[in-house]
Order: sequence, then structure tokens, then C-alpha cells
Amino acid sequence: MKDKKVALAVFVLVVFHIVGFYGLAFSANPAWFRELSALNLLLTNFLLFSFHKTWNIAFAVFAVIVLLVGFFSEVIGVHTGLLFGDYDYGQGLGYKLWEIPLIIALNWLLLVYSTGILVQKLSWHWLLKAFAAAALMVLLDMLIEPVTAVLDYWTWADYRIPVSNYLGWLGVAFVLHLLFQKSRFQKQNALAPFVLGVQFLFFIGLNLVL
Repeated sequence: MKDKKVALAVFVLVVFHIVGFYGLAFSANPAWFRELSALNLLLTNFLLFSFHKTWNIAFAVFAVIVLLVGFFSEVIGVHTGLLFGDYDYGQGLGYKLWEIPLIIALNWLLLVYSTGILVQKLSWHWLLKAFAAAALMVLLDMLIEPVTAVLDYWTWADYRIPVSNYLGWLGVAFVLHLLFQKSRFQKQNALAPFVLGVQFLFFIGLNLVL
């Protein structure tokens, strides 16, 4: 039964991303599909956390901290240029607060959680696991950044992605992964590797066609 639930969730995840990929890359109205980006992230989060095992206070504290740190790091980034560089969010990710799409906080949680789950299988020191997971987030960001202006997610000044963006991502992600490693909840999720895999394939594909 468990394998069937995972297979169904993976099927829904893949279909939704295939539809989104086609709409953004090949449809006559990509703007309509861009408006569904926030819904895609909501659906992905719902599927991912439906397979989470331990809904305790430790997990709640972890999730709230990641949501807040992720969101306010973006607030600092957009309004000061610190952490990531000089960039502004477009309209592609939905409703904004203080010029930051609210869905970005959920994206931080999804990425920290799923990369953290993935590295748990490594027989490394917890500090190395935290760094490996943060580096994996940076690797994914390197695939996301080249297409964000086309998708109206966010735009860099002079359309140049600064090195500070990746260093900032690595730093913030590493701190959050230290929290993940030390938080006392069960770090198993059967869907997490598939969520990451779909994200990587989705943005690799967009880089090839946009």
C-alpha cells in the first residue's frame, strides 16, 4: 500500500511538472502557466509533507524557523542587496509581502527539508551532511537562475548573476541545515528524492529550451 501511495504521488508530481514545462516552453500563452507556478509549489509541498512521519513540536519549530529565515533573508536581499546581490521579484510567483512572494518561504522549506532528507543516507559527520545538503541546494539554484528572468520570477541587475548569490545561498542554506541536523524529528520521507529529481529535470529542461 505504501509503495502504491508513493507511486501515485510521483505520478501526480511528474504530470503536473510536465504540463507546466510544456506550458512555459511551448504553449501559445506561457504567461497563463507562469501564474500557476505558485500553485505548482503548493501542490509539491502538499505531496511532500503528506509523507512526513513525525509531526511533533521539534518539526514545527524547525519548519517555522526555516519559513521565517528563508523569507526574511529574501527581504534583506531585495531591500539591501546584501546576502545575494541586487535583484527584484517579478509577478510570476504570486502575491507579495514587502516585495517578496510569500510562496518563496515555502520554497525554502521544501528545498531545505528535501535535501536534508536525501543526505541522511550518507554515513558522514552531521556537519558534512549539512554542507552537502546546502551545496545541493546551490547546485539546483545554478539551474534555476538562468531562466528566472524569462519566467518573470526575479531579475538581476544588468541581467548578471553575481557570485554573491551562490555564496549567500550556501551560507543561509548551511545554517538552516545545521538546524535540520540537530532537530529531533524522524528524517525519512519516501517522496523527497523524487521531488528533488523532478525539480532538477524540470529546470534542466527549461535551460535547454528557453
